[in-house]
Amino acid sequence: MKQFLLIFFLFFSSVALAQKTKEESATEKFVLKLHAAKFRWMVKGELDSLNSILDERLQYVHSNGWIENKKEVIADIKSGKLKMNNVVVEEASARVYKGFVIVNGKGTFSVVMEGKPIDIHLLYTEVYAKRQNGWLLVSRHANKLVQ
Repeated sequence: MKQFLLIFFLFFSSVALAQKTKEESATEKFVLKLHAAKFRWMVKGELDSLNSILDERLQYVHSNGWIENKKEVIADIKSGKLKMNNVVVEEASARVYKGFVIVNGKGTFSVVMEGKPIDIHLLYTEVYAKRQNGWLLVSRHANKLVQ
C-alpha cells in the first residue's frame, strides 16, 4: 500500500509540475504578441505605442555595445539616428516567472544606423515586468549571431 501511494504521489506531482498553468500560458502568449508588436512599432515609427510598453528604467543594449535608456531609444528612432526597416523574428520563446517574463529570440534585423545600412542576425534576451499599467520591457540585450 505504501508503494502504491508513493508511486501515485510521484506520478501526479510530476504531471502537475510539468504542466503550465492556464494563466502562465496566457501570459506567455500575451507577452510574445507584445514582443512582436514592439518590433512592428519600431519599424513603422509608432512611437506612442512603443513608448507605452517601455519601462522608465529600461536598459536597451544593442549588439554593438551601445546602451540606451527609454528616452534615448525613442529619440533615436524619432530623429532617424536608428531606423528599423525590417525585423524578421525567426524564433521566440517565453518563460513566465512571478512578476516577470523572459523572452529569448533570434532574428534578422535590417536597420540604418547613423546613415549606414546594416543587415544583422541577432540573438536577444528581453525581460518584461508586470507593472500597474501592464507588461513593460525593462531590459533587452542583443548579441551578433556568428554564422
